[in-house]
Amino acid sequence: MVLHETRTAARHAALGLSDQDVLDMYYYIALARALDDRMWVLQRAGKAMFVISGPGHEGCQVGAMWAMDRQRDWFVPFYRSVAACLVKGMTPREMLLGLFARATDPSSGGRQMPGHYSHPRLKILSTSSPVGTQYPHAVGIAYAAKLRRTGEITMVAIGDGGTSQGDWHESLNWAGIYRLPVIFVVENNFYAISVPLRKQVAGENIAARAAGYGMPGVVADGSDVLECYRVAKEAHERARRGDGPTLIEYRVQRLGSHSSDDQQERYRPREEIEAARQRDPLLTFRAYLESVGLLTEERYQALMARIKREIDEATDAAEAEPLPDPATAEQHLFATQRDPAFYDPDGQIPGPHPPHPWLSPAGKWGG
Repeated sequence: MVLHETRTAARHAALGLSDQDVLDMYYYIALARALDDRMWVLQRAGKAMFVISGPGHEGCQVGAMWAMDRQRDWFVPFYRSVAACLVKGMTPREMLLGLFARATDPSSGGRQMPGHYSHPRLKILSTSSPVGTQYPHAVGIAYAAKLRRTGEITMVAIGDGGTSQGDWHESLNWAGIYRLPVIFVVENNFYAISVPLRKQVAGENIAARAAGYGMPGVVADGSDVLECYRVAKEAHERARRGDGPTLIEYRVQRLGSHSSDDQQERYRPREEIEAARQRDPLLTFRAYLESVGLLTEERYQALMARIKREIDEATDAAEAEPLPDPATAEQHLFATQRDPAFYDPDGQIPGPHPPHPWLSPAGKWGG
């Protein structure tokens, strides 16, 4: 028993994580789950139109984001990135403002669907609803960072279903060619809504596809938070050295339905759902912290009370905020001639327009 505790105690220390680091990581996993639970309650109570979230994904998201420089680096999320956005700096109140579609929502001023998180000050990029479109955006940021020599690393996340999209493959191809500082995260929960992985992916695993794009591909157990951190840390260091991108496949458990418009019991066996619950990172990481003597029952109860208070306060504060003014519905969507920044092509480029250099006699053809 003593040998076991010594070995497990060394795991986080060997990774350079302090005792406070791992306690804080557990706080974010539990905070994300509590926020997730609250969003579903609000939707079922008729106070939110839709919920899509990530119960079961929290462990890999916290482990991955812990390896990043949260001030300097960029994050391009997807709709399950609740825990990752919390670690990056968003508050439960800010995320609930999006759920309630309030005017002060930092993600979009209440214009995006719920689950489309962004925060300009925190370098969290807004995403589009079509699956996979965030990947080219992330590669664009990484390409700019390389050209400008800013030292910024970009992390982008997606589910396993998104890896069937052309955007995903094109992004990996471009990043591999130019050795861009980007970490590609795939949170593989083995279902694209109701379609099982065996009908989406041929071959051994998603990470194996990395070889075709000239980058390392890594598989990690999403229930093992420390392993998730370790592989992300290695990918971050690789990007910092200028060695290019890494593809990380986190194998996670989807503990709930795809969204509030879905019912997973209609297509998943009861035994499979129950087995997934046994691999819940909220349970596995708590067991680790207890095994090394860091999380006592008293400390656990105090943490749960703190999280409940924070979620209650965030819910009340977000719900009390005003809805957007309907008169502003078209702001940031379409430019009008009343907008001083309206682009007038005739006004911008006065004619007569010179021929393109390649078409002029002194240009390409005239040499």
